[in-house]
Amino acid sequence: MGHMATGFDKRKGKTDVLKNARLADICALLAISEIRNQIRMHTDEFADVDPTQSKRMLVLSLGTGEAKYEEKYNAPTAASWSMINWVYNSGKTPLIDMFSNAISDMVDYHISTLFQSMDSKEYYLRIQDDKLNGDAASVDIATTQNLQRLKEIGAELLKKKESRVNLNTGKYEEIEGGRTNEEALARFATLLSKERENRQTK
Repeated sequence: MGHMATGFDKRKGKTDVLKNARLADICALLAISEIRNQIRMHTDEFADVDPTQSKRMLVLSLGTGEAKYEEKYNAPTAASWSMINWVYNSGKTPLIDMFSNAISDMVDYHISTLFQSMDSKEYYLRIQDDKLNGDAASVDIATTQNLQRLKEIGAELLKKKESRVNLNTGKYEEIEGGRTNEEALARFATLLSKERENRQTK
């Protein structure tokens, strides 16, 4: 569905914030790639940054929610669809939904693999509710009732345990003994605050 990704180089104080809408789930990946490319080119802001230091970047990725487990379609029905039905069917867009979900899954898996392989998995925080259904899963229903429900879902999400992609299954799983999302966000805020203090004393 969507991301808001913040890439922050802790030493240089470089912050990049990117927002996106449906079908543009690569913003977090683009932010990471751009910062690493700047490091590779030794630009002024990253002239003395060692590219092998993996714990120099914090990435916060906030999803807008998705209905990954909502059973929208079934095989017997889809078997009788025409080409038009695959593009648009009863107010839904099956083919676009599949591409959108595939892009999101691939990006999440790629970023998780990157941080876990560099032994810096705690520097990437992905907060997402992939079990939405009905109106709550829509990106264009802005009724008072639905907005209130989304607000409640967001509050509930803060209390849930931090999750991370299992690289063997590709699925997000709660971290056993881990923090809540609220606590994980507080940790990120503390790291950023300390970095700001360090830069102000230089």
